[in-house]
Amino acid sequence: MDTGNSCSSTYNEKPAMQRIHALASMVPATARNLIRAGRFHASTTSAISQGYKQANIVIVNKKFANDFEKFCLANSGPLPLLYRSKPGEWGAPPLSSNSDIRTDCLRYRKYENGIFTGYLKNLMQYTEQLKDMVTFYVGCSYSFESAVLEAGVPIRNVEQGCSVSMYRTNIQCARVGVFQCNMVVSMRPIPVDKLDVVVQVSHCMVDAHGAPIHIGHPGLIGIGDLSVPDFGDVVEAHPGDVPVFWACGVTGAEAVSSLKSPLAFTHAPGSMFLTDLRSERLVTGDGVSSLETPQVFCISENPPHYSVASLSAVEKIRALERLIQEDPGDRGIKHLFIKDQLLKASLSLSHAKSVLITTGFPTHFNQQPPEETDGPPGAIAMAAMLQAQKKGVVIVTDQRALEMKKKIIEEAAEQGVMQASVPVVSYQDDSDESPLMFLCHDGNPRFPRFDHLVAIERAGMAADGNYYNMRKVNIKHLVDPIDKLFLAVKNIPGIVTTGIGDGGNELGMGKVKEAVKKYIPNGDLIACDVSADFTVVAGVSNWAGYAMACALHVLNNCTVHERYLHKATGFPKVLDVDRYTAALPTVLKEEKLLALLVKHGIRSGKTGNLGMEVDGLLFHDVHSPMIKKLLEITLEQHQ
Repeated sequence: MDTGNSCSSTYNEKPAMQRIHALASMVPATARNLIRAGRFHASTTSAISQGYKQANIVIVNKKFANDFEKFCLANSGPLPLLYRSKPGEWGAPPLSSNSDIRTDCLRYRKYENGIFTGYLKNLMQYTEQLKDMVTFYVGCSYSFESAVLEAGVPIRNVEQGCSVSMYRTNIQCARVGVFQCNMVVSMRPIPVDKLDVVVQVSHCMVDAHGAPIHIGHPGLIGIGDLSVPDFGDVVEAHPGDVPVFWACGVTGAEAVSSLKSPLAFTHAPGSMFLTDLRSERLVTGDGVSSLETPQVFCISENPPHYSVASLSAVEKIRALERLIQEDPGDRGIKHLFIKDQLLKASLSLSHAKSVLITTGFPTHFNQQPPEETDGPPGAIAMAAMLQAQKKGVVIVTDQRALEMKKKIIEEAAEQGVMQASVPVVSYQDDSDESPLMFLCHDGNPRFPRFDHLVAIERAGMAADGNYYNMRKVNIKHLVDPIDKLFLAVKNIPGIVTTGIGDGGNELGMGKVKEAVKKYIPNGDLIACDVSADFTVVAGVSNWAGYAMACALHVLNNCTVHERYLHKATGFPKVLDVDRYTAALPTVLKEEKLLALLVKHGIRSGKTGNLGMEVDGLLFHDVHSPMIKKLLEITLEQHQ
């Protein structure tokens, strides 16, 4: 394994820095001539001939060339193909003049039967064999480094005069023929306040791997220790830096290992082929951003994880968020609002594979059942969209309401409100270990069952340990302590939580409890004390559930976000717009669902009426128009 060592102090002396500047301004043809003559003494081509494209090299027998080309096209993130040579062609006319692939890389790697057997300074001794071999020139992230530097973003490996760090991951590339492997990524530590800039600059440079495929905790893509790269050097991060990972052309070398052919070659990691082509910089200037400009958001603190979406998708979701801030009950929810909570929660849900949803506010303590019509429709709207995305969904509720909720979900599926029924379970708080046993396989926090917990219009525990409705009535005897699951996940890395509410006494509203105490009637007593990572506030909680489903639809139709999700491997999926659109909440669906709730004796929250209303607001007067407006925003086509 070529791990390399930290080289942060190698180039600290002034003469060394002068040498780096000289190499950076050197034209590629001069650099290639020096390499060919054995007079080029740098250990990496990073920061050399800045502003010019560099290329990864893969050389295989001509009988495998067609499949490798297809492999590159199927995995364009790590393997953006710049040129495929003819058999026995030493030069690369579209990329460079007077080049010779046998001599113009700093170092080469030799593979025999798929096994790496050593480094070579040149390939001249294999000239006869190369006559039956094809060279693939693949884009390199070194090509965007000068553009990133010009945008004011520091590149630590350039500062430290060493190669970038490269790692094997658990990300599987799309298989073509005999070529199969996991992706290799390059990592650059980037200041957190420069993440948007570095993503936007590299996003435009698709032939240099394009935008990053992961930002944040390396363990999420199978990297155990950043201090032990598989290739290249250790690059020292500065305080406030975030690890940012790009798909890497060394993936081609991993693919060659799967080939098992008698002979193949690649460049040595960090020792690229220098082309004569200038790196394109397609970044919009003067602060003007296109609708497809990527935006970066933190979606998890434990472990750190960031997501990406286009400006157009972000603007739509923000419009959804603004719309649900209407306050027909005049509760003063504007004081609880935190910007972009819907956006960040939906981004996190988009990454999740398994989601636990809880709802149920037994405000009608003197009725049977005591539930209200706000909450279940929003929960089911989210579950339906998550189903369409093929995510696991489980609903957890109070034991006393378990059979009724199961029946409602079954009937909702039968009536086409959702694609299929989902499991409905209860939480039994039998011991101190109960939360871990419920949330994790065998109670092991390293193996959580769920990636995201969502509470929507779920009674939340106040500071005194009781549960209150808006009228200060303690309903603790009707509520199972599902709050303990939200408290437990603070010690389980990898699980994110979202709380949705419209009054401040709902599970997850602890994040805004001080505002609840100050602005919401009876807030000093009723405010929920249990917080969530994201707190989505709406005039009616169901509206936030509808908006979340709509936001997930927007993200699933965002090519920038979709590329980030699938890590730029495989051909861009054909978006199943019909399936996602069919999963959206509609007036007809919600009318059916509300009728179902009424049939089961579930009442309007504010008035206790058993009819087509939620929170004292008639469905067709208030809720139906809201659903229509949410759909208009979601399905609007940008010109």
